[in-house]
Amino acid sequence: MFLKIFLLVVFIAVTIAIGLYARKHATDVNGFVLGGRSVGPWLTAFAYGTSYFSAVIFVGYAGQFGWKYGVASTWVGLGNAFLGSLLAWVVLGRRTRLMTQALGSRTMPDFFGLRFQDRNLKLVASIITFVFLIPYTASLFNGLSRLFNMAFPGIPYEACVIAMAVLTGIYVVAGGYMATAINDFIQGLIMLIGIVAVILAVLNVHGGFISSLVELSGMTATASNGQEMPGAFVSFFGPQPLMLLGVVILTSLGTWGLPQMVGKFYAIRDEDAVRKGTIISTAFAVVVAGGCYFLGGFGRLFLTGDQITAAGTPVGGYDSVVPTMLSSLPDVLIAIVLILVLSASMSTLSSLVLTSSSTMTLDFIAQFRKDGMTEQKKLLILRSFVIVFIVISAAIAIFQYSSAVAFIAQLMGVSWGALAGSFLAPFMYGLYWKRTTRGAVWASYIFGVGVTIFELWVLISGATFQGAFMNYFFSSPINAGVLAMLGGLIIVPIVSLVTPKLDRRIVDPMFTCYDTKVVVRAAENLAE
Repeated sequence: MFLKIFLLVVFIAVTIAIGLYARKHATDVNGFVLGGRSVGPWLTAFAYGTSYFSAVIFVGYAGQFGWKYGVASTWVGLGNAFLGSLLAWVVLGRRTRLMTQALGSRTMPDFFGLRFQDRNLKLVASIITFVFLIPYTASLFNGLSRLFNMAFPGIPYEACVIAMAVLTGIYVVAGGYMATAINDFIQGLIMLIGIVAVILAVLNVHGGFISSLVELSGMTATASNGQEMPGAFVSFFGPQPLMLLGVVILTSLGTWGLPQMVGKFYAIRDEDAVRKGTIISTAFAVVVAGGCYFLGGFGRLFLTGDQITAAGTPVGGYDSVVPTMLSSLPDVLIAIVLILVLSASMSTLSSLVLTSSSTMTLDFIAQFRKDGMTEQKKLLILRSFVIVFIVISAAIAIFQYSSAVAFIAQLMGVSWGALAGSFLAPFMYGLYWKRTTRGAVWASYIFGVGVTIFELWVLISGATFQGAFMNYFFSSPINAGVLAMLGGLIIVPIVSLVTPKLDRRIVDPMFTCYDTKVVVRAAENLAE
């Protein structure tokens, strides 16, 4: 217990100290929101990775999908690494940095307003961002608090949520983006070391990797067609490949449309930072995401018969799987896990609250101030919204825990589905295709939010469907989110072709930022 408390106190002290140190970078809005667009590759890559992976992944997703798909759930982590990190950096990184700087955009809603010359697009995007980042943040509080309950059994869940909220508020309010970036780097190092140590320790409980595989192979799963599948939990694609594919798509492609993730590209410094950041963030994701889902795949080995319901699910819900796996570890490793998950959650939470507060201040409130707002006034409102957002999210987390409305994966699926479903397609097409229209952006907003609201109704009402299409896509928020994203990628180009296009005299100058001549060494680019 002394070791747990000691490491926790050190972590909190370092986090607050960095927040206070970073105050000098947060003297204006550009510094508070984007770190002055001067953040290097290591900080940016770690900020991207740590914002990506949190207690939601480690506790909620790893527990749920490891239980359902066994070792095959590792594909989710690999998808996160190569589709959600590597390809996202390659496709979006450089173009996002160039166009957002050329437009003077500081947030994703601001990009929509400037790129498509429509103030209402920005206002609606800011509302969608604020509303649907709240359940994601609540899921972070939920996941972390479950780990705290495991490590400190006597501490009430509500106290864990409040303590985490206060700590996050202090260092984000003080140092803004730079405070989160520096903290993300330190927290990312903790995550890398911690996940490797935890995997080795957990597998050792059952005699090591091979012995754990042998034991897991003796368990029988139920395939999608209802047939029994012996050894399915150690098979290549698991018992339900199509459901697994949906998880891979949502958690990997979804990052392309999340404001808190894409915002990292706004702040990156230069070409060198883009190249190095691409490699670093991918390697980080392979270890952390791949490790989390791989670990979760062995969850069935740690629950006894009385901890499993007649339906074959964990008694305490999927969120209880990983805490149960870790509860048998030595105190030293539990302390490491605690700091690991705290690091993962704090970094993601700080990114979410910073994104939400900047969106509401710069893209919503500022639009209704006819007299304009000074930099200091904007900073004050930014910091105020950080606090408001944290309070609302913490309150929802406490309510969700006490009422058991939904488990972690559902909350995150709702958030990702609405945000990525609304923003991914118009943002990506907006960076690459001049013909993308305002009407297409509106269609993507309506479709993404509409699918999410319908899925929420399904969750609340318990409705079921007979058709294969409806049954698959609305069987969970995960699959509904996939429908919202893939649908947007189809809807945006179709609607763009049948709706009025923007004046080329307005659009063409926006794309000139890609045509600027630059000089590079022959070692980097072959001469004609």
